[in-house]
This record gives sequence, C-alpha cells and structure tokens, in this order.
Amino acid sequence: MSDAFKVKIGINPISWSNDDLPSLGGEISLETALTEGAEIGYQGFELGNKFPREPAALKAVLSRHGLECVSGWYSGRLVQRSVEEEIAAVDAHLNLLAFCGAKVMVYGEVADAIQGEPVPLYKRPRFRTDAQWDEYGDKLSAFGKHLLSRGVRLGYHHHMGAYCEAPEDVDRLMAVTTDDVGLLFDTGHITFGGGDALAVLTRHIQRVCHVHCKDVRPHVMKLARNGSWTFLQSVLNGVFTVPGDGAIDFRPILALLAANHYQGWLVVEAEQDPVIAPSYEYAQKGYQHLAGLVVEINRNAMLEAV
Repeated sequence: MSDAFKVKIGINPISWSNDDLPSLGGEISLETALTEGAEIGYQGFELGNKFPREPAALKAVLSRHGLECVSGWYSGRLVQRSVEEEIAAVDAHLNLLAFCGAKVMVYGEVADAIQGEPVPLYKRPRFRTDAQWDEYGDKLSAFGKHLLSRGVRLGYHHHMGAYCEAPEDVDRLMAVTTDDVGLLFDTGHITFGGGDALAVLTRHIQRVCHVHCKDVRPHVMKLARNGSWTFLQSVLNGVFTVPGDGAIDFRPILALLAANHYQGWLVVEAEQDPVIAPSYEYAQKGYQHLAGLVVEINRNAMLEAV
C-alpha cells in the first residue's frame, strides 16, 4: 500500500516522571517506565533526566527493552548566544542522538523563558521588532544547517512561557527561518497558546518533522488564563492530558499528516501528576487512541484504492 500512513508511536517519559517538576513521579524508576512503555506497545522513548547520557549505555538500555531513541530535548539559548557558542554547547547531546539513531533533535528556546519560573504566563518574553525576529531566524537557520550536517534535523518546539508560544509566533518563526529548521508541532501547546491546532498544522505542514500529541482540558486552560497562573501551576492543575482524554480531535490532525506523507514519530507527551493520572493507565489510553486512528486511516486508504 503505497499511501500507507507509516508512522511510529513513541512516548516521552514525562508520563512517569517530570523534568520540570522532579517531585512528580520522582520515585518511579526508569526501568519501570521503559518496561511499561514497551508492554503497552510504544516503539520508542524520548529522553528524560533519568536516562544515561553516555551513547553506548543509552543505546544498551533502550535495546534491552526493544525500544528506539526517538529524540531528546535540548535547551537552546540562541537568543543570547552566538551560533558558534550554541554549536559548541550542543555537541555532546548531538553526539548522543546521532549515535542512537535519532533523526530529530527537540529544540526548546529557554533564554528568558518562564516555563519553570513562578511567573504568570502572560509575562513570557517576546520579540518586539522585525530586526530581533530576523536576527534570531538567521541564527536558528545556521544552527539547523549544522545539525543536518550530522544527520539530525532541528525540530523547533513552540512552548508555553517562551518566545514562540502563540500561533502568530509560529507563523513568524517559519517565515524568518530556512527549511534547515523543522517544526516540532505540539497539539497541546499550540491550543493552550491560543491557536486552532488543525489550522496551524495546515499552514506549516511542509515544515513539520516531529509531532507531540498532547490533549488539553479547556476549562483548566480558561482558569489558567483568567487566574494568571504560571505554567507549572497549569500543569499541576491538569491543563494537559493524553490523546483521547481531552478536547482535541486528533482524527483530522492525523489525516492531514497522512495526506502529506508524514513518516516520522507521533509522541505522546502529557505533563500530569502520576498520582492523579496513573502512568500506565494514561500512557495506554494515549497509545490506544493514536494507534486506533492510524489503523482507521490506513483502512480507509485501502478502501479508497479499491
């Protein structure tokens, strides 16, 4: 079937233990997360703070469970640093991803970001001038070109509390960067950031190289905005959940990806407290929802081809 939706479904370990809030799931071991993830059916994991950082050791841990290295978050500071400084800073992480076969690096701009700070989301940083956007775009494009020379694509993660949060930020970022910069499309962050996930994905589908599948609870989003909550307050109060448990309709999103021949990863990533949202139960719910939609899309494609 030439038009098959050939994607892999992976997960971020944040369902078990949270990097931004180490108290959430801090007692859950990496071994537990990997064992449960593989049992559910996930093909790979993104990295978290409990993974080994030595390439051979990381590969061995994942291989023991039959899992792949999907990608790994990199805290970039190109707003403040030169391209040369960023290239030096990323080297060990880039080596790790390339050695383990990851094709995408998750780039999060943390310079001036407030996602981990006790600061209301409305106080996030912003580029105020065209010159600031253009300078940032040029640096990001050069950095992305360097990553590609090593066989890894930059997947830019628009994120709450950072310079690129709202749909208009994503639009501008794509306009000021070259194709050397890919887009990590996060359904939950773009919705919380004020956008319509399907509409934003439609505009930038050709730049998408990685997808985080995160659902949202609209009533919590409204409380977060009206109450001037911080990002971490929003997470603790349950703004995010796994696909199939919130308000986002993933069927047209996945259908659009399939129609445009996306063949990367679909990554379940939903920051929640595992005491309230048990890790295995919710990870399984997210997997089953996405896997069911992939099967449905491929079945429909087969029927249309007859």
